[in-house]
Parts: sequence; structure tokens; C-alpha cells
Amino acid sequence: MTGQQPDFSKLMEQAKQMQDKMKSVQERITSLEVLGEAGGGLVKITLNGAHQAKRVEISPTLLGEEDDADMLEDLVAAAINDASQKIEAMTKDEMVKMAKDMQLPEGFEGMGE
Repeated sequence: MTGQQPDFSKLMEQAKQMQDKMKSVQERITSLEVLGEAGGGLVKITLNGAHQAKRVEISPTLLGEEDDADMLEDLVAAAINDASQKIEAMTKDEMVKMAKDMQLPEGFEGMGE
């Protein structure tokens, strides 16, 4: 073999740093809270980074008629989906930032795509 042998202790240290950083990013994402809205803000859902609903806010104007139940259910589902999509985008952004911070080789920056 020609050339230098890789420094395995250095590689192991880099892997440990990456693992620690990944854990930190995951904890930060889980602690995030995102607001999803539907119906022009008539229904608001707050999800955390683990996609768990933390708060549901429904405008009193929607609570008047029994016939509004179907529309209300659709708006709640839409607000949850809006918040969930925002969490996915934030998670992707955090992973890209982490990859850049770790100075990974070309091609690794698109993690999760």
C-alpha cells in the first residue's frame, strides 16, 4: 500500500463528535413548537418537534352551528398538517446546518433528500 494510513483514532473522535452533534440537533428539534393555521387563522394548532399537538385554538365564530362540525374537523386537520409540514422543513434545515458545521465531504450536505 502506498500513501498514509488513516488515523483511526481521529476518525473515531470525529464520529463521536458527529454523534453528539446529531443528538443535540434532535433534542433541539423535539423542543421546538410550531403553529399551524387553517381557515385564515380560525383554527390554530401548536405541535412540538415530535409532531405532538400541544395546543388547539378554535375561533368562537366557528362554534355556533351544529352543521359547522364537518368544516371544523377539516380545518383542524388542515392546521395539523400545516404545522407538521413546517416541522419537516425545520428538521431538514437543521440537518443541512449540522452537515455544513461538520464539514462533511461534498454530496453529504443534502441529508434527508
